[in-house]
Amino acid sequence: MKILFLVSSLNTGGAERVATTLASAWSRRGDDVTLVSTFPQRGSCFYPLDAGVKLVWIADRLNGARHPLRVTAAKLRALRAMMVDEAPDVVISFLTNVNVMALLAHWGLKVPIVVCERTNPAAARNSGAVLRAMRRLTYPRADVVTVQAKSSVEAFLRMVPGIRRLEVVSNPLPPELLERPLRPAVSAGRKRLMAMGRLVPAKQFDVLIEAFSQLASGAPDWDLMIWGDGPMRDALARQIAGLGMEARISLPGRTESPWDELSKADAFALTSAVEGFPNVLLEAMALGLPCIAFDCPSGPAEMTRHGQDALLIPLGDAAGLREGLQRLMQDPALRAELAGRAAESVRERYALPRVLQRWDEIMKQAGADPATG
Repeated sequence: MKILFLVSSLNTGGAERVATTLASAWSRRGDDVTLVSTFPQRGSCFYPLDAGVKLVWIADRLNGARHPLRVTAAKLRALRAMMVDEAPDVVISFLTNVNVMALLAHWGLKVPIVVCERTNPAAARNSGAVLRAMRRLTYPRADVVTVQAKSSVEAFLRMVPGIRRLEVVSNPLPPELLERPLRPAVSAGRKRLMAMGRLVPAKQFDVLIEAFSQLASGAPDWDLMIWGDGPMRDALARQIAGLGMEARISLPGRTESPWDELSKADAFALTSAVEGFPNVLLEAMALGLPCIAFDCPSGPAEMTRHGQDALLIPLGDAAGLREGLQRLMQDPALRAELAGRAAESVRERYALPRVLQRWDEIMKQAGADPATG
């Protein structure tokens, strides 16, 4: 089967990791995969990509366009030309802005097209009014629209009426992660509570810092480490200093080896107000970390089986977060139990073969036939 796969950049984000994982898996099974970066500047692919995947940078096809309107027009022409000339069996697109562009370029063509939301569209605020209007206009033209969590479905159908078919497909765990050994449930020496993500208000790391600081004196062998970078870095550093927690709470910055760092932790916390599908929580669970998470929209409830495989705290419940952290830090048996259950559960539910099977179902629903690969 010929798959034309459209993404924005190929940098370090979660959507990029999922795109390269899927593209590589389809290529390895014999599909003809073209992965297109629609970002107007050429870059490099951060994640491993199977040698059989054809990588195209749309920047190479803009013919020197610089003005935003001309860049957009050149992108549309280039995408439509690929849809016509390469005659794919299916077009798959990731991210709202790319989806809109893909659907405009696809206008009037018969090739099946699947567009994929990569955030919780009902909760996220990163789409402007124009993009939301264009999404409402174009998405009903897609054969299938996908979201990552069941909790997104009802709200999204209200936001974008007229969608032909809305399906849920989860992110797969990267196969390389599943080759790693599980983190020991109990370790000697100092313990690390870890969080990871962009330092932005939606991640609510300030709430985590406050909760940990209130528990620190009763858990003298625990430290908090928050990996990531972003606009809140200075504010969070000031908060840590103001609490006198510089020796116990650190902001080491961005890491290019997140799994290595997660494997050094003794527990993981996700305190986001909103997520699309928090890959880092999924990966922490798969590595055998006991986890605690706010029940934010969307993802944590489904990942943890509504609190069976991690401590799931009502969103905004700062006291509940503090109590949950205290339980985790004080109870090695609880940590071991949650770690084992989490790893077993997510490694089965989010394994790549299972997610690929779901993708085959979605491509069939769109009108493509994966059996032709």
